[in-house]
Amino acid sequence: MDFLFNTNAQFFIAAYLIGAIPFGLLLAKKYAGVDVKSSGSGSIGATNVLRVVKETNPSLAKKLGAATLLLDALKGVLVLSVAYFYGLSEATLWGISVLAVLGHCYSPYLGFEGGKGVATGMGVMMFMLPLETIIALVVWALGAKLIRISSLSSLIALGALIIASFILHPDMPHAPVIIIGFVLLYKHIPNLIRLFKGEEKRVV
Repeated sequence: MDFLFNTNAQFFIAAYLIGAIPFGLLLAKKYAGVDVKSSGSGSIGATNVLRVVKETNPSLAKKLGAATLLLDALKGVLVLSVAYFYGLSEATLWGISVLAVLGHCYSPYLGFEGGKGVATGMGVMMFMLPLETIIALVVWALGAKLIRISSLSSLIALGALIIASFILHPDMPHAPVIIIGFVLLYKHIPNLIRLFKGEEKRVV
């Protein structure tokens, strides 16, 4: 158990456990009295919070959706910021980034189920690769406006971020970015199946 006294290990555990906090589920239950895991797509993310709460309270849905997006993005950034302050290595920061996303997607508080990881991934990438993330956000905004399918817009933006990272930072370690990208893609497989069937819902 000596590894628990290792600074890197402590930050890795914190990243995973804080990343695993299901803010969307908690906010929707407390303020709207709904369980997003049993409604809509079953995801705990901002899009499903918006979709489910909107059925009964449209004005509250926007607030809870925005709050979920913000909190999911910040929970990875919080641990990264403290780790950066402590002067931990870039490799450790990337490890924290990956574990924060894994925590959100496979939360121990939800039986190792979770959300799609887009907001948490966006948060850690904004910290680690701000320029690439800004490019991805622009691509996402354009996709969301033109396509109006959240999952597809997110995956296109993810692709743009990965490509931009290879162009802008060709010498950086790309494995963490690819791992995060793979996790997000894997979590979106049900969305892709619905998309191919023409059943994926648009955000209205």
